[in-house]
Amino acid sequence: MTELPHPDRDEIRIAAVLHALADPMRLHMVRELAKLGEGVACGTIELPIGKSTRTHHLRILREAGVTWTVPAGTSRITSLRRDDLDALFPGLLTGILAARK
Repeated sequence: MTELPHPDRDEIRIAAVLHALADPMRLHMVRELAKLGEGVACGTIELPIGKSTRTHHLRILREAGVTWTVPAGTSRITSLRRDDLDALFPGLLTGILAARK
């Protein structure tokens, strides 16, 4: 499995992050990743969507700089880029995660 492209910290833009988090399904995925606190296989988070739609949402989050996704055997492990997001946009992720659903 090949390495997936991710933006460097200095390439992450607020508009892309907000766009990625504006979708309710992606926001749910980010909340679940924050609860788990560590990387998980893509299919671990239960969602009412198909595999291709899940892959699409994960790609949007990764390309926006919200998550890291790395290959691990036959799986892909996704984790939240909390350190990067907190350094670039202090309080943003905390506020979003604390907001009512």
